[in-house]
Amino acid sequence: METSSLIVDQELQLVVFRLAREEYGLPITKVQEINRLVPITKLPQTPAFMEGIINLRGRIIPVVDLRKRFQLEVSNYNDDSRIIIVEVAGQTVGIIVDSVTEVVRLAAVSVEPPPPTFILDAKYIQGVGKLEDRLLILLEIDQVLTSQEAIALKQLSA
Repeated sequence: METSSLIVDQELQLVVFRLAREEYGLPITKVQEINRLVPITKLPQTPAFMEGIINLRGRIIPVVDLRKRFQLEVSNYNDDSRIIIVEVAGQTVGIIVDSVTEVVRLAAVSVEPPPPTFILDAKYIQGVGKLEDRLLILLEIDQVLTSQEAIALKQLSA
């Protein structure tokens, strides 16, 4: 497994969030901010997982629903739902998650490659982190959008 952007030294700092019944981790270096859900402007003729755009302090930010992107069961947003503003392939994107739970430190040696029979497309997964009695799915956020989708989103926020 390539341990590219995740391992700075021997410890990872991760923003942990929930999606369906699973916990995911994102390198804190990829996270710009975490916001409550705000009104999202829908756009016509965009992929199903593309929720729309938001105005974040004067910047137009495209927003992706990770449940839809990962083809998980869609649920209604609630008070715990959050938009995590991340850097994806050199551009700012919001991702909707069920909740953000904590920021944790995880020893790099506690990360293993995803199992070969992984249900999600393994390109989205950096690895699986073992944290006490929990497993964190470490997301490879730059792979969540294809290069064509990233280009399309860049045009939306231009």
